[in-house]
Amino acid sequence: MLKIALPARRPFNFPSVVNSHGWRQLAPFHFENDVLSYVDHLSTKRVVEYRITAASAGVQVETEKLNKSEQREVTDKITWMFGLDMDFTNFHAASRLEPKLARAKKQALGRVLRSPTLFEDVVKTIFTTNTLWAVTKNMSRKLVDEFGIALSEKNARSPLSALENNKSFPTPEAIAASTPDFIKEKIRVGYRAPAIYDLAFRIASGKYDLEALKTSSLPTLELRKELMTIKGVGPYAPANLLMILGRHDFIPIDSYALKMVSHEWYKGKPITAREVERRFEKWGAYKGLAFWFWDWKYNG
Repeated sequence: MLKIALPARRPFNFPSVVNSHGWRQLAPFHFENDVLSYVDHLSTKRVVEYRITAASAGVQVETEKLNKSEQREVTDKITWMFGLDMDFTNFHAASRLEPKLARAKKQALGRVLRSPTLFEDVVKTIFTTNTLWAVTKNMSRKLVDEFGIALSEKNARSPLSALENNKSFPTPEAIAASTPDFIKEKIRVGYRAPAIYDLAFRIASGKYDLEALKTSSLPTLELRKELMTIKGVGPYAPANLLMILGRHDFIPIDSYALKMVSHEWYKGKPITAREVERRFEKWGAYKGLAFWFWDWKYNG
């Protein structure tokens, strides 16, 4: 077994990242007993499981023995997934005098859990649109079960594995080898099937380098426009993906956002997206963060 210790820019809080949103509940993630597990398909074609836990300076990753190039790949992926190198000093300073965000620095709020690839995050974001969370979880599970690659039998039976279904998130190539009709019927994703297939096909055929957006220098507005060219993305989804990419200028406004803002300031009365925007306008480039980590008084 291999152990890799990865430092994080301070302040850092492992539970704050893991609990930042629902990704930890979506396959191939699994969270139990303070251990975040994830099954990954490496570029060397090996399928390995990560068991990620809190460490004094950041996180510790336990996995099977890897060669040097695989270790570098895992280090880069975990660093991205946890935003270990991200700096939230300015957000914490801006939050200091706001009671609803006063805990931001103490709890090291700001990072959101990310998948190793933007492809996975786009697909999962599409799975969250116009549906219930239980359905999102089911779609993610079915997609992984159908198109993912399993751990070797030896590793799947080892004490290291905490998962019942030890498969990785599918590659674009695996999905592109299918058809929209098959995806719709087998995975039960409804109208989302053509969008998922189209994105997978464009990436697999080399026509679209989605992962390049992770390090894009485009201004946020231009990056948002680029995200909106992806079928099935918009208008809520780009804001969610921008948050994942570390751009916090937009609020992912959906029924949840409308409900929370309505109960926070409007006594539960119906509101529009404009009211949500107006309440967080003063936060500027941190609008998304302020909304995401607001200490809402409504828990329904």
